Amino acid sequence: MNQLVLKNKYVALPKTVYVRYNTHVVKGFVLYPKDFKSTKKYPLILNIHGGPKTVYGKVYYHEMQYWANQGYFVCFCNPRGSDGKGNHFADIRGQYGTIDYQDIMSFMNEVIKKTPEIDESKLFVTGGSYGGFMTNWIIGHTDRFKAAVTQRSITNWLSFHGTSDIGFYFSKDQTAGHPIDDTEKLWQASPIKYVENIKTPLLIIHSDQDYRCPIEQAMQLFTILKEKGVETKFVWFKGENHELSRSGKPQARLKRLNEITSWFDTHQS
Repeated sequence: MNQLVLKNKYVALPKTVYVRYNTHVVKGFVLYPKDFKSTKKYPLILNIHGGPKTVYGKVYYHEMQYWANQGYFVCFCNPRGSDGKGNHFADIRGQYGTIDYQDIMSFMNEVIKKTPEIDESKLFVTGGSYGGFMTNWIIGHTDRFKAAVTQRSITNWLSFHGTSDIGFYFSKDQTAGHPIDDTEKLWQASPIKYVENIKTPLLIIHSDQDYRCPIEQAMQLFTILKEKGVETKFVWFKGENHELSRSGKPQARLKRLNEITSWFDTHQS
């Protein structure tokens, strides 16, 4: 059904990359840019999935194929916390930002090691939901990225408690703590705690009918970054929800993808 649409279009074939530890293996993929030449250097986008208990594969991802067509390498992986390798591998409750961060960054390092055509001065990161949480976390713990885009994210576990339509139990289950009994633990696990470390230009994308990760999470981060003088922009989608990137209105989905790509394009220099 798609043959006519994809005629004369570039579709990158995912190349598999493994990071092997003594205890586990992290599997991920790399898309090569259109008209790739081994004599050139290209920017890289690291894309982090939501969940965290979801999984990336070799299927067609429109946004990542679009970025490959715009001249980017794109990499994406399944760190601990992802689905597909049993409950033990997927269970990172109370460990967000620790072993998953290690896996994601190690994977990206392996991709760079195996792909000398990647320009290490032009690294970008994005993700939605849990991927947005990890984007926030990453830029609070490293300055390696030229720019970042966080989407429908969690920034503050303390204020998030009891506000999500997934259920009042969700934050307690995922953090292994309660904001009253374990205040310091939840604060230490919140990306907003590390905002003093953030120097990376950050685009924030959120929808006002997102009841999975309410928009106040984005508002907190945006306000503090503005107060600190960090380059940031907030794109607030009216009438959209947590499904913006997947089942949002076509004009909103187009706006989202253009905003992300433009943010990366303008921060390459």
